[in-house]
This record gives sequence, C-alpha cells and structure tokens, in this order.
Amino acid sequence: MQIDPTELGAERIYRLMTGIVVPRPIAWVTSLSRSGVLNLAPFSAFTFVSQKPPMLAISVGRKGADYKDTAHNILDTEEYVIHIADTPLMKAVHDSSVEHPPEISEVEHLGLETLPCERIKVRRLAAAPVAMECRFRQCLEFGDARSRLIVGEVVMFHLRDGLVNDGKVETKALDPIARIGGPRYATLGEIVTLNTVFQTPKSKD
Repeated sequence: MQIDPTELGAERIYRLMTGIVVPRPIAWVTSLSRSGVLNLAPFSAFTFVSQKPPMLAISVGRKGADYKDTAHNILDTEEYVIHIADTPLMKAVHDSSVEHPPEISEVEHLGLETLPCERIKVRRLAAAPVAMECRFRQCLEFGDARSRLIVGEVVMFHLRDGLVNDGKVETKALDPIARIGGPRYATLGEIVTLNTVFQTPKSKD
C-alpha cells in the first residue's frame, strides 16, 4: 500500500501519523494565563532534546485558527510544568483534552489537587508521579499549520518517593501511560531487558 501525502489534507495525515508513531509519551502540562487561570492539557508529541541542561520539547498545534491556550500561556509567562501521568490518572488525562474557553481551568473543572512549585509560579499536580518545572527557552514553527515546537529547560524535578533507584527511574513503578491512534491509550505491558551495549559516556560525571 502506498499513500501520497500531497493528496491528503492535514487532518487525514494527522490520523495516519498518530497511528504510526506509537506509542507516544504524554506531556501533561499545567500553565498559567496572564489573568491567573491554571490551564491543563495533554500533548503526545513530546520528547527530551538535551540532558545538560535538561530540556524538553512539546509540539502544540492549533484549535481552529488560533493556537491552543498552552502555547499562549507559555509564550506569555515563560513558565510551565510537564507531568508524567500513571495508569490511575488515565481518565483525567483524557478528560483534560476537552477544549474549554481560556477562562475555564481544567484543573478546577476536574477537581485535581495542586501543590506549589519551588522555582516557578505555576502550580503542579499533586497526584502525578513526576512533575518537571520548566522555563521557556525556544519556539520553532513547522509546516503549513505552523505547529509550534516549544522547548523548555527543566529547573526542578519532582518524583514520587520510591521511583528512583541508584539514580535511575524504576519504569515499572512509574507505570506511565502512552498515546496511540485515536482516543486510545496504552500501558507498558511486558518489559524486556537485553544485554548492556557499550556506549561512549555522555560526560565525565
């Protein structure tokens, strides 16, 4: 089967790509509007782009002709929190993707408890096993739809007690959820451990 992307509209290409690029980790993002509304939204176009300093990237698209509230908030205030959700939070993650007017806080609407951050004004979700306080560093726009790739630096990590062992995260204990095509999600399933291969150290520490 062959598919020519030039013959497809943006929505059909999106459906195709989100079914191919799987599973995708989910960045569950809190951000603060200029008027003080705490926004919450999930993004599955998400990865890390630097380890020193630690930097994360999320791709934020549009809702209609305008950018999503998260993009506006991050570019306005330059602070936000990226959370990693676990399986018990799956429904809350999905429900937070519902589009609300900017004056509605998804956090309040879903009844989620928050905690203050250490280095930024945006609050973090108490129930999430991982929360990463971020400061905005760069924004790049791509494609005809001009999706915004937003890069931020992690200035503080918050991890649930028991998740880190000898400097490494216990992935099974983290129990993260992933996004696949459509309104569908996945969990880790079986974890396969293979032999360690040699890699040049990334630094001296």
